[in-house]
Amino acid sequence: MRHIIHILALLISITCSTTFSINATHQPKLPPFSCGRSSTSPTRQYPFCDASLPVRERARDLISRLTLDEKISQLIHKAAAVPRLGVPYYQWWTEALHGLAALHNVETGFSFDGVVEEATIFPQVILTASSFDVDLWYQISKVIGREARAMYNEGQANGLTIWSPNINIFRDPRWGRGQETPGEDPLLTAKYAISVVRGLQGDSPEGGDLKDGHLQVSACCKHFTAYDLESWEGYERFSFNAQVTKQDMADTYQPPFKSCIEDGKASGLMCAYNLVNGVPNCADYDLLTKTARGEWGFDGYIASDCDASALIFKRQHYAKSEEEAVADVLKAGMDVNCGTHLGNFTKSAVLKGTVTVSDIDRALENLFTVRMRLGLFNGPPSGAYGRLGREDVCAPEHQELALEAARQGIVLLKNERKLLPLSDKAREGSLAVIGPNANVSKTLLGNYVGPPCTTITPLEGLMSYVEDVKFEQGSDTLNDTKRAVELARSSDHVVLVVGLNQYHEAEYIDREDLVLPWKQQNLILSVAKAAKKPVVLVLLCGGPIDVSFAKEKAKIGSILWAGYPGQAGGRALAEIIFGDYNPGGRLTMTWYPHEFITTPMIDMRMRADPSSGFPGRTYRFYRGKKVFEFGYGLSYTTYSYKIVFVSQSKFHLKASSNTSDLGYVSVPELGPRWCKKARFMVIVSVKNKGKMAGKHPVLLFFRRTQYGDGVGSPMKQLVGFHPVRTDAKGKVRVKFLVSPCEHFSSANEDGEMVIESGDANLVVGDEEHPIRLNL
Repeated sequence: MRHIIHILALLISITCSTTFSINATHQPKLPPFSCGRSSTSPTRQYPFCDASLPVRERARDLISRLTLDEKISQLIHKAAAVPRLGVPYYQWWTEALHGLAALHNVETGFSFDGVVEEATIFPQVILTASSFDVDLWYQISKVIGREARAMYNEGQANGLTIWSPNINIFRDPRWGRGQETPGEDPLLTAKYAISVVRGLQGDSPEGGDLKDGHLQVSACCKHFTAYDLESWEGYERFSFNAQVTKQDMADTYQPPFKSCIEDGKASGLMCAYNLVNGVPNCADYDLLTKTARGEWGFDGYIASDCDASALIFKRQHYAKSEEEAVADVLKAGMDVNCGTHLGNFTKSAVLKGTVTVSDIDRALENLFTVRMRLGLFNGPPSGAYGRLGREDVCAPEHQELALEAARQGIVLLKNERKLLPLSDKAREGSLAVIGPNANVSKTLLGNYVGPPCTTITPLEGLMSYVEDVKFEQGSDTLNDTKRAVELARSSDHVVLVVGLNQYHEAEYIDREDLVLPWKQQNLILSVAKAAKKPVVLVLLCGGPIDVSFAKEKAKIGSILWAGYPGQAGGRALAEIIFGDYNPGGRLTMTWYPHEFITTPMIDMRMRADPSSGFPGRTYRFYRGKKVFEFGYGLSYTTYSYKIVFVSQSKFHLKASSNTSDLGYVSVPELGPRWCKKARFMVIVSVKNKGKMAGKHPVLLFFRRTQYGDGVGSPMKQLVGFHPVRTDAKGKVRVKFLVSPCEHFSSANEDGEMVIESGDANLVVGDEEHPIRLNL
């Protein structure tokens, strides 16, 4: 009953917060649109206003009516209005990584100074991904897309091209933007990309249901490609030349982008700042045109990361002049420049002959086609999207989803002697809440955010369960630590909330180490030693932290990782700590020991090299010690797994004589018919052996019995995942459809996807099932 009262109170606070915003004194604005239906509209009769025509035909008609100067004005993210044709100003740069965002001192698509003053802020991506729940990812993205449309309809957005998701691989634990990604696994990241793109764009969860190609908003997968460094020991993203092997490119860096385009049908793509093997991504014809458009069938626009085209001459010295840089990016296939570079130098590039008008028209066709797919040249907003408005932002069901996402993502890393959940008796005692992240609402949100509908800090969440709560922040000073120790000594229970924030890991900022800042370890150990009972340690951070000291310390009874859990994160933590929710999240990245920092961050290799001491990266290739493994996570109950059915355990790989001698066969050589026929089913029985119902993801892996020879296949790789709910003492069955061509393959040194012969196992939990791949 008490839990129900708490939920009702939360919903009441949500409603009050929303009501306050929409009753503000701001006057609504009209959304920008083209092709009005009034008889006086000067452009009504032009073909580009005829919604019955194909969008590319309409786009070409509009382009044909533009002057050269007007064309050039459309090549930058602040696309100028063309009043004589009724074309309004358009802002291509719009952020909504895990909720609608407004950037400090930068004009982007959303403005919160109207009738809507806030938006639903979900957990940062790295935490949401820990649910391994594609339906949850889809629902979150669908809500973000709805809120974006609502803002546009209220006249508080100048664009609907969302520059999300970030699907770079979380390759190195020091990367400041790793928090924005789903983690280190290519399959997981690819599935995340597909779900998010479909949700944002208004497609169905299965895909293929966008009527007439009409988009709710446009999703943009970024940063293409091999981008995962901000600033490290003198190297920075603006000029970093990533040396990437064909092998790593094929089976680590590129698969998420391929899936984003082929399966997600993303209408946007962003090329990254860095160079790859000496070529700037935004000037790489093979990457943007030959691969993305030619091989993967990309049909949308390509944006530069901000000022990336300007760097090609100024910082990277790849081009010999500003005009040559313009030519490089336009001829490579880039369409719009975030920044002013193309606006400043395209005309002189035309006059000097390095760029032709047809180069510009090619880019404009992609840009206007996307704007027309968004319905921005169909007159005033109408239909289902046109009805969205202020009441659809911070809606109660959206905020409940933000709470549910935080619940499902939080990972229980340690729970000695079942310290958690705290008992009902603990609610009647005294509780000390200590730590620098315990009551800072901003820390909950991570980066790329706008003002949230509401925020509940860990302290506030815990105060709703216990009346006698006292708080000490703790810091570097001796007196603060003394007060924290005294509070711990006098309290019945202690919850420590520590970790990182955007001053330690963020865009522009890579971490220098993998340990806690601000002398937090000393604070934790001092408080734990003084406490009457083992303490609960909560970590708020995006990247992993070496907390080996806490794993081994008996007085630290439980550890929870909560990422940056969003606007309702404090509520979700309190529910888990007091047992109103059973944690089920699983880590999507390896937690390395501090010694890993001796590995150069600029080394882009994934595979280990024992001869040089290079340990490899991610759970697929890393051979060193781990603090916590990919896929790790505990629950308040225990689960057992049994592989009860495998429809096929032996596979004959038909290979030509020259490849059979090498011990592998290429996937193209097997052919699509064999690959389709070879698909098989795996059924896993999952039993909840405890006394508490729960939801958690079941992870199925493929692992070779021998590793070290051959083409450098991963030691272990994810095949599939399904979240399941089980009652106490309950049992469910989970079905996996497995494709050897997709799930057992990896790249050889030439970047060709191959399957090695030999013995292997399907693995789920401690259960293994042998399979055989024969040549």
